[in-house]
Amino acid sequence: MEVIESLGYQVYFDDTLVSLETFLSERKYSKIIVLVDTNTLDNCLPLFQQALPNLTNYDVIEVDPGEENKNIDFCIGVWQNMLDFGADRHSLLINLGGGVVTDMGGFAASTFKRGMDFIQIPTTLLSQVDASVGGKTGIDMGNVKNIIGTFAQPQAVFISSQFLKTLEQRQLISGFAEVIKHGLIFDRDYYNHVKTLAIAQVDNTLVKRSVSIKNKVILDDPKEKGIRKILNFGHTIGHAIEGYSLLNDRKPLLHGEAIAVGMICEGYLSHKLNGLSLDELNDLIATFRKYFDDYSFNPAIDTTLLDLMRNDKKNLSNQIGFALLDKIGSCQYDIFVSEEDIIESLDFYRELTAR
Repeated sequence: MEVIESLGYQVYFDDTLVSLETFLSERKYSKIIVLVDTNTLDNCLPLFQQALPNLTNYDVIEVDPGEENKNIDFCIGVWQNMLDFGADRHSLLINLGGGVVTDMGGFAASTFKRGMDFIQIPTTLLSQVDASVGGKTGIDMGNVKNIIGTFAQPQAVFISSQFLKTLEQRQLISGFAEVIKHGLIFDRDYYNHVKTLAIAQVDNTLVKRSVSIKNKVILDDPKEKGIRKILNFGHTIGHAIEGYSLLNDRKPLLHGEAIAVGMICEGYLSHKLNGLSLDELNDLIATFRKYFDDYSFNPAIDTTLLDLMRNDKKNLSNQIGFALLDKIGSCQYDIFVSEEDIIESLDFYRELTAR
């Protein structure tokens, strides 16, 4: 077992979850509630129960899976269940799931009776390397991502690679987008390593390295006033693509799939506006197209995408804010980009994928 110290809590890398059993035995919570979605109810709750045979007195709240359900209506359902189960400010919410569960569960706990304890047990690669660490909680409103939320730290995060074995290939690839991003924004050697891997080679060592990178950034900037914004590389355009796809595509893009599109577009902007070399841009493009299918979208939706970008949290005085690479392994933030250049980047992606 290994431990990373984060913002007043520990991140445990523990396939046995013995550390979770110790954590619960040392804290006398009035009630324990486990939040799952229908997927983690079937695939992950049994692993949780096997690891914690002595934990028998707890309630379970189940929500539907998918980003389309990370909204206030489902959150009200979680709050209502917590009320029905008699939760109080001395209770604990265990969020057992992917980014939707950890984001919404953290938000529900941080606002219920003005705040109760919660812990994260991320079960997808995406949530293990990104969503569960850093204290950002939130829900979507309409198709605007994470626009309602809080900064609230969990009491602990427990990461087990056993849960990754329950995932389909598409979910693993989606999470890999954030792994690639960590190398692009912070560590060239890490990027050069991960771009050579097969998805089947993803393991706890990789997860620990990605968490370590994200943790270094958030320790310097817990409330995203400065350097933490580099974690948003690919997300200004990527979140807009994701929001559009969520409402309009029969099979909506997963988060990582949308962010991969965003990182190619924002890689182009990095080259045009921030010094990223053409060779590095082409390397970035080749890496993402190695793992991710191309996404087809019509110029007719550009106005919709820009509307979504205008609601991004990083904006200032109606200027659309970006984090852009100046070279692989280095990223700058608070770069405001014209709508003309944004559309040019979307055109670049369309032309690239039409070849």
